[in-house]
Amino acid sequence: MATTAREIMTPDPECVRSSDSVRHAARRMAELGVGSLPICGEDNRLQGVITDRDIVVKVIAADKDTRAVHVGELAQGEAVTIGADDSAEEILATMGHHQVRRLPVIDGHDLVGIVALSDVARALPDAPVGTLLEALSVDR
Repeated sequence: MATTAREIMTPDPECVRSSDSVRHAARRMAELGVGSLPICGEDNRLQGVITDRDIVVKVIAADKDTRAVHVGELAQGEAVTIGADDSAEEILATMGHHQVRRLPVIDGHDLVGIVALSDVARALPDAPVGTLLEALSVDR
């Protein structure tokens, strides 16, 4: 049987609210030792993901105030997600197609976890993971 997202994900991810400041998000990332956090609206629906790179490139490098910019301002379009019962191969394909290293895991409309490339790497043989790492390493 194929490995599923539910089996390899980190469960119960902490969200930041779209109304939170970028400064708050950065502090939570530092406290949790993570490079990204899901963005949830006031209705607890996933709106996107904020990354440490987003903060550096879109806020700090643009000379914006991290206390004045809200996390929701950095959410772009529909979040790329994976279903809880999707296979590790499907996760790799989605990561490669969208050039991302982490995916929120959805069960119905509920955010139930986060799956990272490292989670998939531990669950699959070396060949598919090496192919994805090569694809993600290309600068665009």
